[in-house]
Amino acid sequence: MAKAQAPSAKAAAKKRVVKVDTYGDAHITASFNNIIISITNKNGQVISWSSAGKMGFKGSKKNTPYAAQMASSDAAKTALDAGLKKVDVYVKGPGSGRESSIRALSNNGIEVVMIKMSPPCHTMAAVLPRNVGYNRLALSMDGVEGIRYLKAG
Repeated sequence: MAKAQAPSAKAAAKKRVVKVDTYGDAHITASFNNIIISITNKNGQVISWSSAGKMGFKGSKKNTPYAAQMASSDAAKTALDAGLKKVDVYVKGPGSGRESSIRALSNNGIEVVMIKMSPPCHTMAAVLPRNVGYNRLALSMDGVEGIRYLKAG
């Protein structure tokens, strides 16, 4: 009697088909250790992605503007071949490759329509001095200048 063979993992895994429009989103996450670029359609399905680690950078070289540029151009070429032409860019995180990755998207033939940057979020414990109570201090957040301390009351 012949045994029934189970389907192999390669045959069972089916490639997901993503509908690519000409207009999509580019999500850039720049942390202190790495940068990740995901290009999606408007439904949120990922068309292409890349990161500095995927491009072969190791250690502290992953958080450089050059690594962000290389990762962004890799993701842009793949998305451009799929048929994407325009993107809205959403940037998140405090990393150093934020601006260079946007420039790399634009230089590789993808038109950047809108850029939305969310400022890095600081926790109260990391910002406040040790001897100041929470109720005696109010914080003012400036996007460019940083955080200023204001006396409350």
